[in-house]
Amino acid sequence: MGSPERLFGRKRTLHEILGGGLVADVILWRQKDVTMSIMLVALAAWVVFEKSGYTLLSLVSSVLLLLFVVLFLWAKSAAILNRPAPPLPELQLSEEMVNEAAAIIRTHVNALLLVSLDISLGKDSRLFFKVAAYLLLIYFVGGLTDFLTLSYTSLVIVLTIPAFYERCEDYVDKYVMMGYRRLLQLYVKLDEEYVNRFQHLVLEKKKLS
Repeated sequence: MGSPERLFGRKRTLHEILGGGLVADVILWRQKDVTMSIMLVALAAWVVFEKSGYTLLSLVSSVLLLLFVVLFLWAKSAAILNRPAPPLPELQLSEEMVNEAAAIIRTHVNALLLVSLDISLGKDSRLFFKVAAYLLLIYFVGGLTDFLTLSYTSLVIVLTIPAFYERCEDYVDKYVMMGYRRLLQLYVKLDEEYVNRFQHLVLEKKKLS
């Protein structure tokens, strides 16, 4: 028996398409502890921001304030009681790290500016319509929900749909391909019955005129 027909005629596995590394393992639940931790942290963050009324700025400010107060009191009490100070690492960015980050940012920004220039000057019509469609989709979705809920929902989809597809890909591919073939048959039938008939009517009118 031959191998089942895959969507888009792909030859590689889903794990290979996703990169085959840690990210693919997390998305496909091969690192279950990591994936579950990400889901729980994302759920907790959504509950905190959505239900408690906190914003990202207010939450970060509160956490930093609490951290600084604890460390300050710890250091002062350690000096009075002749105890060791809080064991803090040296927080310092090396020049090499900053240069590498700046180079990466510069490359991506230049690529984005080049694409924007091509779209603005009308050099790539197909890309223009793609970008316009994506922006319209973002505008439509943004009107239905807020950014936080959209981010959490997108994360849940990324961590569930690929894993479900990998476990049931034979059935999914089979029925999707069946549906695709039926749509093609319907298209051919409609083309024969209506489009050809319409073209025939147009030709007859041209002959009569």
